[in-house]
Amino acid sequence: MARPSPVIVALWLFLAATAPAAAQWRAGAASTDITPAEPVPMWGYGDRHAELSTGTIDPLEATAVVIAAGATKLAIVGLDLGRSPTEASLERIRARIAAEAGIAHSIIAGSHTHHGPVVELCDEPGRGRGRFEAAVRYGARLEEGIVEAILAADRAARPVTMAAGSETVEGFNRNRHSKIEPVPVDRTLGVLRFDDAETGTPVALVVNFTAHPTSIPSERREFSADYPGALRAAVEEEWGGPAVFMQGASGDLSTDRGGHGDHVAYGRALGRRAVALAKSLRPEAVSEPRLAVREDRFPFASRVDFANPAVVAAYGLAFFPELVGTFVAEYAEGIRPRLTVAVLDDRVALVGASGEFFCQHGIRLRERARIPHLFFFGYANGYHQYFPTIEAAAEGGYGADPQVAPAALGAGERLMDTALEWIYALRGRLP
Repeated sequence: MARPSPVIVALWLFLAATAPAAAQWRAGAASTDITPAEPVPMWGYGDRHAELSTGTIDPLEATAVVIAAGATKLAIVGLDLGRSPTEASLERIRARIAAEAGIAHSIIAGSHTHHGPVVELCDEPGRGRGRFEAAVRYGARLEEGIVEAILAADRAARPVTMAAGSETVEGFNRNRHSKIEPVPVDRTLGVLRFDDAETGTPVALVVNFTAHPTSIPSERREFSADYPGALRAAVEEEWGGPAVFMQGASGDLSTDRGGHGDHVAYGRALGRRAVALAKSLRPEAVSEPRLAVREDRFPFASRVDFANPAVVAAYGLAFFPELVGTFVAEYAEGIRPRLTVAVLDDRVALVGASGEFFCQHGIRLRERARIPHLFFFGYANGYHQYFPTIEAAAEGGYGADPQVAPAALGAGERLMDTALEWIYALRGRLP
């Protein structure tokens, strides 16, 4: 066989030296303190009405991981809040991270702690101005904190390996709604692990579990991340890298703290399970990473007449008028939840939905999607109250009745059907 000429050899060497490096997943993580500096109304329990906070049990944080495949970036943000930001706030946050870092996609979710601040108040008449000026100031600071965490995570991004896994954990949650056997409970603990591709050091661990963070009595008007804060602390101590907690479809699920102690002991126990699961995984590099994302909003009729002043007044008595004003304004054209679906390398699906979805929605979607790993993130990219299953609505009770689940009957099922279609389409299995 003839040897190649020196010119051809030189050309090969030149092309090898100048060819772009193989694509890799990139990821970075960061957090910021989002604890209110002034007394403000607290979110989650109606019996507090507009009473102001009196202190802090433990700080609230915004924790972000930004992942990138080529030029496509996705921010996953866990907040120690009862819900994600309001629609107007979310739009401003997204505009900034797109302009300043090219981050076109985000899933920004509250942990659903009931010891966080009200975030709905704003600088408008009847919506906070003049009565809750500290809460209005906090809203602006919260946006800055979320943006700061996302941009810092993006700046910290580096080539990473990735692994995903899940396991069933017993004795950590229970169904607080249904009394009809078999009672559904989603006991799935899921983790998404990112390690530095060069050194193997931890970059971020996304932890997904499903249980209401309502461990602290409503009488305590002090801020706390509840068990997700203790979970993150345990992960960071025992794994060595930052943790992002993302709440699941916990509309009908509470914690089961029997045998675990208070919210701190419970969170740390669950955190240790997450670390053990993460350590059992083998992160891998991917030669051609792929990240595909789709998002939309969906209009549903309301089962509650928010145009009726008597109805609005009743809600105002149950909570307080300025808070209710935000929901009345957003629901003027019906309930419009947001659905976000991301697929990573045909192996991992992330589904974010803007409300309190009952656990069967997440369980059934995971079964039907036929993808190795599916993470359901509730309270994500908005907040549109409860989404019970049809059978749960027929059973009735808190979380299933129209007063707190105003979206049309079957809205949750229709959203999950759409998520299923998108998962298959983003993987190239449907047009």
